[in-house]
Amino acid sequence: MDRWQNINKVVVVGLGITGLSVVKHLQKHLSVEQIRVIDTRDNPPGADKLATGIGLHAGGWNTEWLFDADLLVVNPGIALATPELVEARSRGIEIVGDIELFAWAVNAPVLAITGSNGKSTVTDLTGVMAKASGLSVGVGGNIGVPALQLLEQDADLYVLELSSFQLETTSSLKLKAAAFLNLSEDHMDRYEGMTDYRQAKLRIFDHAEKVIVNRDDRQTYPDHPADFDIVTFGSDESEYGLRTTGSDNELLIDGRSIVKQSQLRLVGQHNLANALVVMALLQAANVELQDTLDALKNYTGLTHRCQVVAESNGIKWVNDSKATNVASTLAALAGLQLDGTLYLLVGGDGKGADFSELEPVLAELPVKLCCFGADGHQFMDLHSQSQLFDDMEQAISHFADKLVSGDMVLLSPACASFDQFPNFMARGDAFTELARQYSSK
Repeated sequence: MDRWQNINKVVVVGLGITGLSVVKHLQKHLSVEQIRVIDTRDNPPGADKLATGIGLHAGGWNTEWLFDADLLVVNPGIALATPELVEARSRGIEIVGDIELFAWAVNAPVLAITGSNGKSTVTDLTGVMAKASGLSVGVGGNIGVPALQLLEQDADLYVLELSSFQLETTSSLKLKAAAFLNLSEDHMDRYEGMTDYRQAKLRIFDHAEKVIVNRDDRQTYPDHPADFDIVTFGSDESEYGLRTTGSDNELLIDGRSIVKQSQLRLVGQHNLANALVVMALLQAANVELQDTLDALKNYTGLTHRCQVVAESNGIKWVNDSKATNVASTLAALAGLQLDGTLYLLVGGDGKGADFSELEPVLAELPVKLCCFGADGHQFMDLHSQSQLFDDMEQAISHFADKLVSGDMVLLSPACASFDQFPNFMARGDAFTELARQYSSK
């Protein structure tokens, strides 16, 4: 069926990178006179890149354009509960997002990942390992490249990270496999509650050949599991699972050991679960895992997310600057493999958070707590081996010459960066530069 046969007027709601990718895609099917753009910002990013002839209304809504359209393509950052969109839908106007347009056009297998945490790492690693098998792979969606832009390359496989916002406007995306990693409270300013948020995530399963769910989080299961071909991952030994042998963990498929944690450069228990999901996704896409294991072993993670940025003389430096809250730091600390001392860098702008949840976890680790920044003092009572510094550089210069083989330096601040850095990326870059400077000595 030609989806465009009865579509004459399309309004793109929201510009920016995603909106521009939508406009460019629409030009393959429609003339510029049939495409209009509405953006409530006075100076929407990307306006100067619109082709001549495409109408742009900026600084507010244009309901005349909106209600005259056959199709609205809405940016995921704009809630469907917005009154103008509610009215448009009541008038029978179809509302989709860029992922739905992708679904109409794609003609290669697609894997997709959603969840409250970890989806970017799973998406990126799936792409890295699939490419290692020799496939041409397009990776994007909510991470990096907009989905429609991926269609410009001739790929054997597409891997998409999908947010709940994107899934709200997606109804026909067919997937080889879909993974729902976990569910925790987020975006409560957009949803009526956790049930509403979960239902948005569950839309990823609607047209999936296989659904991959978390045995340790039943909220990731579809409401009617018997209707789906379900594959599970989790911390026990069944299906895609884990087995502890001595001080090491083994990643298993149906009880068969595939790789050991000690062979991986990824840090943290949560990344073992991420690796299990990736293996499940790749097998669902008929990728030969044996061809991808070297890529898994050498993968150091996404930038600023438990990323190994330097390693020499048995000392590992790990950048987890994106840990801007307690939950993220707890995830980084879970299941750490340490042969020596952990030098943990914490602090920054605490945003009024309660850091006490860290205390029992730190008590179980051979840690020296290096506290810095505006709220660094709030960590001092969490462990007996704590020391306060003005900034991260002062902390690292203090302990750098004390490091020995087996030690790990981990920046996982549990705080925002705004007291001393423009953003968490700048903080992570500063840490990376210091790590490489000291590890090369």
